[in-house]
Amino acid sequence: MSVRRPGPSVDGLLPSPVPVRFVQEDGSPGTPPEGYPPPADARLVDAYRRMVLGRRFDRQATALTRQGRLAVYPSSRGQEACQVAGVLALGADDWLFPTYRDSVALVARGIDPVEVLTLLRGDWHCGYDPEAVRTAPQCTPLATQTVHAVGMAEALRRRGTGGVVMAFVGDGGTSEGDFHEALNYAAVLRAPVVFLVQNNRYAISVPLAKQSAAPALAYKGVGYGVRSEQVDGNDLVAVLAVLTEAVRYARAGDGPFLVEAHTYRMDAHTNADDASRYRDAEEVERWESADPIARLETYLRDRGLLSAADVAAAGEAAEEFAARLRDRMSAEPDTEPAELFEHVFAEPTPQLREQRARLLAELSAEG
Repeated sequence: MSVRRPGPSVDGLLPSPVPVRFVQEDGSPGTPPEGYPPPADARLVDAYRRMVLGRRFDRQATALTRQGRLAVYPSSRGQEACQVAGVLALGADDWLFPTYRDSVALVARGIDPVEVLTLLRGDWHCGYDPEAVRTAPQCTPLATQTVHAVGMAEALRRRGTGGVVMAFVGDGGTSEGDFHEALNYAAVLRAPVVFLVQNNRYAISVPLAKQSAAPALAYKGVGYGVRSEQVDGNDLVAVLAVLTEAVRYARAGDGPFLVEAHTYRMDAHTNADDASRYRDAEEVERWESADPIARLETYLRDRGLLSAADVAAAGEAAEEFAARLRDRMSAEPDTEPAELFEHVFAEPTPQLREQRARLLAELSAEG
């Protein structure tokens, strides 16, 4: 009879008492933390370019929403370090399970930006092939994707592929039952899954203090036997270092890993939200001073890894990317309304057949 290895001790599960940080808010180096080797310089420069492009994509998507080209768009401005680092920590064959706010991560993973925005455009189902890009559809219900991520991780473990799964979730999602079920399930199975909690301080309009009394959301993993850590989510160097270790830990068969990244959502929850009703401008200004892109840029320039020409080139590339996206999104999509009923069930139910017939009759009557 096989005997499962015991899990780590309580001391091995506890997060750092303060968030892990490599770079100060002004871009100056901090004291290197123990246990997390710093990422290679080339990875940091690559991350900077992806963050600049991701921010420009986010701004363009917000503009497309105002123009009526998107039905809704949840901005992630200010969270670029979390999303880019999460993608860079994964291998090409690893899986990503994103939330609705993680479009920048999908772009950083190399997915066609028009396909990324297809769901938010109001089209049917998902714009990209999840299996081809090892990325699950963006999840709108809170935390349901975490359970699916654990299932995928267990499947990869049983197949012996060596693959790892990373599940993104927001601070509000950690209050959902699915999140806790996922942690427990992952720990019992020792599934190779990393949970990245992007704590941006608000679940729509509900501040963190009214969501949880835990000293940090990272402590929620300890009770389930999940190794946990907390990190400055606006310090790309720190987030990438911690997530690289988390992925290594999961891939080695040591079990799941929970990372809480302390960050901030600069813009409103979505284009339909008025954030001024529940937070003041001074709070936003304080977090603006900790902008993850500006911090990384200063850090790299001071170390001679990034020149003024490099910064300009990254900006120009991002502008060209946004222009191509704008042109492609301005074209009217070629849609077939009846496709809405395809791929819902392998065998359509009587109700679906009836609904499809009624839609086709209405379209025919309209000419």
